[in-house]
Amino acid sequence: MRIRIVDAFTDRPFQGNPAGVLLLDGAAGFPPDAWLQRVAAEVNLSETAFAHPLPPGGEADWALRWFTPTAEVDMCGHATLATAHVLASTGLADGPVRFAARCGVLTTEAAEDGTVTMDFPTSTLSPYELPEALALALGGVEVRSVHDTAAHIGDLLVELADERAVRELRPDLAVVAAYAKRGLIVTAAAEDPARGYDFVSRGFFPAVGVDEDPVTGSAHTALAPFWAARLGRTELTGFQGSARTGLVRVRLAGDRTFLTGHAVTVVDGELLTAP
Repeated sequence: MRIRIVDAFTDRPFQGNPAGVLLLDGAAGFPPDAWLQRVAAEVNLSETAFAHPLPPGGEADWALRWFTPTAEVDMCGHATLATAHVLASTGLADGPVRFAARCGVLTTEAAEDGTVTMDFPTSTLSPYELPEALALALGGVEVRSVHDTAAHIGDLLVELADERAVRELRPDLAVVAAYAKRGLIVTAAAEDPARGYDFVSRGFFPAVGVDEDPVTGSAHTALAPFWAARLGRTELTGFQGSARTGLVRVRLAGDRTFLTGHAVTVVDGELLTAP
């Protein structure tokens, strides 16, 4: 079967967040979980997406699952964008595509300018008291607020004082893994919005085998309501300050968050080992 690597939330190779994408035969459904996990470990990117077509007439067009090198996750934005990009660029889908996933039905639509917009559930945000050990793991930086996110994300959202603090953070990942179901999102307002983004973030997910994720789409379903409330706008752009960097355009619409980004295929090959 063909296997692709797609850089998501970027319009140029070797930036954004790379994801593996495997499109499977719909008649057989998903192979055994152990095989999916082994493939994801072999690909060794933050996520590998597996999708197969569903019979017509149902609530979704494709079934979709995501695996890190060590675990299956409930939601992944960049690998969903990567999958939608492959479907659109190969002519396998035209117009909106509905994916049945562990977090519900997600809809994507590719535009003529090459972007993909994804319709995801907006995360809830619950105030959270930062444990002393986790505060120490952040290196004693100023923390302005902490929130827990929805169960299908499972991250702690930590607001820092400024963009520089986010970019320079070097957390103790062993401690982070002990205090969050999936990981840690750190964020701050943009130092200079004239640079083209409203807020900055980084994401650390050692509990699922990803020390730092280059660009985390799912985290923006929590970042969108967080920053919309503070900046007074429902349409924003987030910059993820990892080594690869990436931009995520967000539009908050109540209990749904729309995420938009570019993607580019950088590897198109063949997986020689069948399930």
